[in-house]
Amino acid sequence: MKRWLCLVMVLLSIHLIPGTGIAAERLTLMLDWFPNVDHLPIYLAQQQGDFANKGLDIRIISPSDAADALKLAASGHVDMAVSYEPQAIIAASEGLQIRVVGRLIEHPLTTLLFLADRDIKFPKDLVGKRIGYTVPGLMDVLMKAFAKLNGIHEYTEVNVGFTIAQSLTAGKVDAIMGPFKTYETVVLAHLGYKAEYFELEKWGIPDYDELVFVCGTAVAARKHAALKSFVETVQNGIDTARKDPEKALEVYLKAVPEADRRTETEAFQLTLPYYASHQHLSRERWQQFADFAIRHGLIERPVNVDHLLLQTAE
Repeated sequence: MKRWLCLVMVLLSIHLIPGTGIAAERLTLMLDWFPNVDHLPIYLAQQQGDFANKGLDIRIISPSDAADALKLAASGHVDMAVSYEPQAIIAASEGLQIRVVGRLIEHPLTTLLFLADRDIKFPKDLVGKRIGYTVPGLMDVLMKAFAKLNGIHEYTEVNVGFTIAQSLTAGKVDAIMGPFKTYETVVLAHLGYKAEYFELEKWGIPDYDELVFVCGTAVAARKHAALKSFVETVQNGIDTARKDPEKALEVYLKAVPEADRRTETEAFQLTLPYYASHQHLSRERWQQFADFAIRHGLIERPVNVDHLLLQTAE
């Protein structure tokens, strides 16, 4: 009986590529955050049937907590996750069995963000303040490095999670590490607040790939061909978005009807230049960040990125 039940479950999980009768390979992708225009190329590829044409059935899900995605990918509970280069470096240092397979955003969007009327001109103005962070185990760690580099010798940490705008406007924190300069600035402007920020790469943090695709080592070994097809298709989605931004945005808004059109439109215009120009993962660039991380205490054990990066691009 159990054998027949297992067989039925397997059969139900099989999806066929339209018009071919061939079974599509399912990949479950967990986002780093709620759906937003950072993820537009993924939704564009899905809605236009590009994944299906590559023999892929991509299931996109959102995390219940911002720290969940990478851990679930490492454990194999999801096939892939959208994560961040610093988070992947930290995870590799801690011994998590992950591989980086591609990228979505190729330069930092993360900022230390604050409201313009708070009399903050330089990082040192945050000494003694309450500073929030968004992703536990990542943004609080980045904040420690930023503070060390910029003379913020004392501050109080507050985990604000998804509640960025609420925490700033209610005065629960004076600044937050983690908001994107292309998104939360727009959200706050629509609420009537002007946001200002310190860009990490201008205050001592090396340039890095903001959003990347990660998977567990077992999935990397077992589904290498599917992962390669996935990142190639995402890059095609990025290229398509650049060629026809208006059409790409409309496809995305149809796929994510709960998104606020005004916010997403303005955020997309700001985000478009930051999408990955190609899918080759630069070993030198990644190793530079890993070496920075060990020097400044972001990680306890050094990371050789040769064991982290899975080159799916030719």
